[in-house]
Amino acid sequence: MEDTLLIDAAERFARGEMSAEEKIFFEELRKQNPELDQLVVEQLFFLNELERYGNTKNFKHILQETEAKLVQEGMISRSPLQGDSKVVYLWKRYKRTIAVAASIAGIVSLSIVGISALLHREKNDNLKILVGQLKEKDREIKQIKNQTDKLAAAIENNAPTAPRPRVDAKFRATGFLIDVSNNFIVTNAHVVNEARHQLIVENNRGEQFTAEAIYTNPEADLAILKVKDNTFKKMSPIPYSIRKSNADLGEQVFMLGFPKQEIVYGEGYVSAKNGYQMDTTYFQLSTSANEGNSGSPVINRNGELLGIITSMETNAEGVVFAIKSSNIYKAMDEVKKMKGYEDIRITSQPSLKGSDRVSQIKKVEDYVFMVKGN
Repeated sequence: MEDTLLIDAAERFARGEMSAEEKIFFEELRKQNPELDQLVVEQLFFLNELERYGNTKNFKHILQETEAKLVQEGMISRSPLQGDSKVVYLWKRYKRTIAVAASIAGIVSLSIVGISALLHREKNDNLKILVGQLKEKDREIKQIKNQTDKLAAAIENNAPTAPRPRVDAKFRATGFLIDVSNNFIVTNAHVVNEARHQLIVENNRGEQFTAEAIYTNPEADLAILKVKDNTFKKMSPIPYSIRKSNADLGEQVFMLGFPKQEIVYGEGYVSAKNGYQMDTTYFQLSTSANEGNSGSPVINRNGELLGIITSMETNAEGVVFAIKSSNIYKAMDEVKKMKGYEDIRITSQPSLKGSDRVSQIKKVEDYVFMVKGN
């Protein structure tokens, strides 16, 4: 059994099948034990001769196939008078060399068997120690492999982890996803300004993820957040498109946001193409909104995102202002100038057009997040 293990180790070394750690350990053993080193040298020679023998047999097979093909195509002929073709002649000419190589391979094989028998007879104490070390190292490697396999399986199967403590926030707002590749979420700049220590986004299932603001524009009251949490699962393409042109007067729209701890639906229509005091960055909606609706997406019946809720008119009931969606594209152009974000783009696969409102809401709500901060 010990002889078999030694030969197996020598063969694995010769074939390059040992790990880097095993190879270093085995090289050190070779330096300390001349018998083992000689065994490795002979094993290398044996494997090389076997490979040469195999290559020769393969070459012979190719020659035979080539001859048959040439005969079939009429390029050469084979007859009793003519004897063998030139292709077969080549094989016969060099077959003695091949036979010698095969004999050497057989002699080497017998030598290895003889050495193994000699080792067994002598029962060299040093070799016993060597075998023991090899067995111990083999056990250690198997244990490490088993632990690694278990860890990989746990990760692959989403093994449950300890629940993360929930973050208590001093305010609540809304944001929505615009890029599933980079986990970009749009919200208001004034929302980000309220978070002095930490930003958290929470989905409609109550799962929380850490985020950071990578872009803010106070004038347009627009901010782009990036979810930094590695527990955030990659989502499928966004079901709504983001419109580049302005909203039309009278367009029917709906909103999803977090004025309370659960997602809330609202609807209304575009009542003015510009915002307060004719500010062209915004447009006006006739709808109701509450604290927490800041950052809510404004979507028309065709599934086009037209804007982002930003503020209410304090002197008029039912008047809400929204940032025009074209500003999202301007913000993304600014982000592309940052190092590491040169190739980003808005990722969407519009699928809301033609669906009824309930179906549209079900598709959109997974992409709308509560934004919290403290």
